Amino acid sequence: MAFLSRCNETKPIFVGIYSIGGVGILLSVFFIVSSLYSSGYAPFASFSLPLGRKDKTSPFSTDAVSNGGNQDNSTTSKGSLTLSDSEKTISIWKVPTGRKFPKLETFKLTEDMVKGHAKDNVIIVTFGNYAFLDFILNWVKHLTDLNVYNLLVGAMDKKLLEALYWKGVPVFDMGSNMITEDAGWGSPTFHKMGREKVFLINAMLPFGVELLMCDTDMVWLKNPLPYMARYPDADILTSSDQVIPTVTDDSLEVWQEVTGAYNIGIFHWRPTEASKQLAKEWKELLLSDEKIWDQNGFNDLVHKVLGPSVQDGSTSNGGLVYTYDGNLKLGILPASIFCSGHTYFVQAMYKQLWLEPYAVHTTFQYAGTEGKRHRLREAMHFFDPPSYYDSSGGYMSFKPRIPKSLLFGGAHTVDSHFALVNYQLKQIRAALAVASLLKRTLVMPAIWCRLDRMWFGHPGIMEGTLTRQPFLCPMDHVFEINVMLKDLPEEEFGPRIEFREYSFLQNPSLPKHVKESILEVDTCDRNSSNCNPSIITRTDQQGFLRLPKNSTQHELVEVFSSYKEFKVIQFSSMLDVFQGFSDKEMETKFRNRVQRYVGIWCCVMLRDPGHIYYNMYWDEKPGWKPEPPNSRQDDHPPWA
Repeated sequence: MAFLSRCNETKPIFVGIYSIGGVGILLSVFFIVSSLYSSGYAPFASFSLPLGRKDKTSPFSTDAVSNGGNQDNSTTSKGSLTLSDSEKTISIWKVPTGRKFPKLETFKLTEDMVKGHAKDNVIIVTFGNYAFLDFILNWVKHLTDLNVYNLLVGAMDKKLLEALYWKGVPVFDMGSNMITEDAGWGSPTFHKMGREKVFLINAMLPFGVELLMCDTDMVWLKNPLPYMARYPDADILTSSDQVIPTVTDDSLEVWQEVTGAYNIGIFHWRPTEASKQLAKEWKELLLSDEKIWDQNGFNDLVHKVLGPSVQDGSTSNGGLVYTYDGNLKLGILPASIFCSGHTYFVQAMYKQLWLEPYAVHTTFQYAGTEGKRHRLREAMHFFDPPSYYDSSGGYMSFKPRIPKSLLFGGAHTVDSHFALVNYQLKQIRAALAVASLLKRTLVMPAIWCRLDRMWFGHPGIMEGTLTRQPFLCPMDHVFEINVMLKDLPEEEFGPRIEFREYSFLQNPSLPKHVKESILEVDTCDRNSSNCNPSIITRTDQQGFLRLPKNSTQHELVEVFSSYKEFKVIQFSSMLDVFQGFSDKEMETKFRNRVQRYVGIWCCVMLRDPGHIYYNMYWDEKPGWKPEPPNSRQDDHPPWA
């Protein structure tokens, strides 16, 4: 969509590929090397990890670099080893034998390597730097769980290369010496990294394989290769930012009705002359102007010619369109099943159309990389290490209470949306306070919204979409997840409050000893005869107690210090649980922290600024109303 280019958070955080170096030393690849250099692009050389059956070893163990991957041995010094024949038969996820890291030359990309990993002449590729190690492992794990093994990962820095090698993931060196940290969306480094995808496509298409290129911030939920094979005449099949359905089944989008940008986070290339020519011109376009964003460049080129439809009576050409130079045949993957962050997390379009999704790409989201990770966790599509599911301090959850009138009463307006969200914020604020006192990790509740969040003025939801009102909105619609995860100075903000996604306790990865160790807590009138928190009812590993309403800071700490053996404390409600802090210094730090946890809703139409700040302490502001700032000078969060 045109509007997506306006905001830093609309686009996935792509991790690109840097310049390609190295010349193959084998005579058989000489002509490939020569042809690539003549086009202005130096080739990778090769490292091959043949594919095999999935190994049961978890890639998410606490050993980030296992079996000899220590800093002393994981070098490319003079004493490094080359790969033995036995090491070249390592299955995905099986830790390599040996204790020394091979020479970098063995990880260079060649045609032999790509074809060795391809199946039915198709290779699936992603790439990134060390900042996205967990996303890459997650991407690989989803594919291998689908019994798809024809994959390769490009490493943009040596740290990632080593980590993936010791995990048994097929990896090649991009030779870029890229930074290992996250590059923020829109930064010069981000744009430089993003365009390297184009260079990689140009390097791999001459190998004669079909290339399914993916960003690391997406996951596969169903084997996509049979779907791609349904359209053998397509030069390119691309995903898009389309939010309005043009089809109700699993066929390609009706290209005439697509208004969203073609999204290059998921797209399939066949090594045809038309696609090679497009890739070449795309590369030349980006090299001619460093300010051109790779996705915009792709869209500009393919829209030079758009139409007519490919019509030869074949069902395999249904939905294809002639684009670019009038010869390239392009198909737009349906956004209902090759989902964006909006069609999956907000609309749940695939559910409403009774379809089975193939993929979800974490676009249309907020709070940066942390927001992407959290969305996948909410959907239980992110594989975390075992320690994530077994915090030493235990967990705390609560059941939110929301009046029916706030959910369904009256029209869906800015006022009714904020009334609903604010009612939930007050309960979450209390839960954060109690969790901080008990030193437990808070399992956040699911959040209900009446209005969608975008980056521009809109009437509440995007017209033509399948967004229902109200709907369970992603946590990043309201909360600044990246801020919640920051290491803020304790002397000013108090201790960090750990949290988990709302689906955490339903995750199959949650250990049995955590899932079954629950203390249920209900509130009661402290003057009642049976309101005694020192008496609990036990059943196996579970318990139940009654807590006096409006308990003090001291009472909460004292009561629950006796029940640390329970992994989960589950409150039936947060209403009237906590009277408030008695330690004023602790309260001040807590307020400083949680005020920064909430973000904005966007946006009121025909207003500039049009966004409205959420306020964690809205109830302390007499007459508070949800209104945009009066001017740019007044545009700051409530705590600033």
